[in-house]
Amino acid sequence: MMKRGFALVVALLVAAVACSCAIQQPSLPPPMAQPPARPLPFTGRLIDGNPHELPPAVAMSLSNNSPITFSYREELSHDEYHIPLIVTAFDPVTYLGAPLGDYGATAFASLSIIDGDRILGDYTAKAYVTKSYSVYSEPSHMELDRAARTAVREKIDQKLYADASRLAGAVGAQVPSSTNDPSAK
Repeated sequence: MMKRGFALVVALLVAAVACSCAIQQPSLPPPMAQPPARPLPFTGRLIDGNPHELPPAVAMSLSNNSPITFSYREELSHDEYHIPLIVTAFDPVTYLGAPLGDYGATAFASLSIIDGDRILGDYTAKAYVTKSYSVYSEPSHMELDRAARTAVREKIDQKLYADASRLAGAVGAQVPSSTNDPSAK
């Protein structure tokens, strides 16, 4: 009688493990192809920020002798979510690689473009990146920071490109045509 009860428990345990084998850890979506970075229609000096940690459009537009100035700032924050240990310790899927929680990083960036006393543009962006972790794999904070900073810089670049003709008009520069339409020439 005891052997039959033990066999039933083992069979149920094997069935539970076999049914949970289909669990997969979610991953970040593949990055969308971004158009290549291009410089702004004017140059500027960096008065606040790290020249090695700028959005590509701003980095390509730096000059030491421009009256226009750039002020760029990034802030990072982190958050974590953990499934309670009492739940995961007794859940068989935990040992098969099911997520135990998430790590996240939020990047906030601000860019000001100034010409003397005039503010030509003031741009802000926020990006949030999250990644699950399991018993077998865990993302590093540096990996999340890098992804969040890249995403927020792309958002600032997109805002700059959308506003390039207005900025060029305010500065008095020519905006290069981004189309190859012969009727536009």
